[in-house]
Amino acid sequence: MEPALLLSLAALALVDSTSIGTLVLPLWLMLAPGRVRVDRVLLFLGSVAGAYLLLGAALALGAAQLLDPVSAALESAAGRIVPLVAGVVLVVLGVTVEPWTQAGKERRRAARAARGPGRLARWRDRVRGDADGGGGAVVGLAVVAVGVEAASMVPYLAAIALLATSGLGPVPTVAVLAGYCLVMVLPALVLLALRAALHDRLTPALARVEAWLSRTSGEAVAWVLFLLGLYLVAGAFPLS
Repeated sequence: MEPALLLSLAALALVDSTSIGTLVLPLWLMLAPGRVRVDRVLLFLGSVAGAYLLLGAALALGAAQLLDPVSAALESAAGRIVPLVAGVVLVVLGVTVEPWTQAGKERRRAARAARGPGRLARWRDRVRGDADGGGGAVVGLAVVAVGVEAASMVPYLAAIALLATSGLGPVPTVAVLAGYCLVMVLPALVLLALRAALHDRLTPALARVEAWLSRTSGEAVAWVLFLLGLYLVAGAFPLS
């Protein structure tokens, strides 16, 4: 596998690692009063990663099968067209997903306040209700989170498109996707290890991280999508 493809996949996985399902919800579970339930958080993260892997494997292998009949004729073209299209989509999303001006940000905040409790507030209530439930409630919460985010998992779909045209076989494709899903939940696993080791001493820092993510994650993701899109577009037109 080419280093450029690995770097692109790693960057996309890190973007996915800041989503509600992979970081914000686990942080809420870690911030629950009392001793952190490590097993509960691990079950949640494992369920999220597993659901993403199953969905990604089905999409990637299905896409590869669709490309096989025309791969001989479009081999060189597909190698450029798919990254180019993915890059253009990411650039457009990076520009449009969040306002770039201060006035636009103020209008977005005012509109959200007028609508009342948003998706994050509803998720927070859901986590508080399921955190004390059994393992089935935690798994159900993870599956619902992946299902809700499925419509907006643009980085993951871009990664699947890159893998589908990479020429890898089914087993290597699934292995790479498994690594992708591990990178997706890695930041949350690191924070969980720190929370378990430091106990309540880390709670204020985690609360600040959660507040920052809830406030600025959209802007950070927009910048990453824009820059990654430019990288993919540039890679579709090699200099030599």
